[in-house]
Amino acid sequence: RWMRKTGLDELPQLVNVLFGQMSMVGPRPHTAGDGATYAASVATYKIRYWAKPGLTGLAQARGLRGGGSAARPEMLEERIRADVYYIEHWSFLLDLRIVIETAVRTLFAPATLHSK
Repeated sequence: RWMRKTGLDELPQLVNVLFGQMSMVGPRPHTAGDGATYAASVATYKIRYWAKPGLTGLAQARGLRGGGSAARPEMLEERIRADVYYIEHWSFLLDLRIVIETAVRTLFAPATLHSK
């Protein structure tokens, strides 16, 4: 549980980044079951597949984390809108902004990371 709170449970995904299966920044991956559910309920969901999944993304930088299949529909739609915006407006500066915002949120507001 403390690993989840501190974010250390995400460290194994760095291996996926090193092997090119994930990027540092991009839409967070969902489980196959959640992906099918989300695709059925949010029309723009499949746009997320245009980019590699990432360790962090615009939704996480904005504090839109967690929930899984139990997430409120409006939160899910907001997270997907953030992912689609990222894909459609990608730039190096946007990636840099996301990394900085994620670091700030992680360092200064760790209690909120998994509460949404």
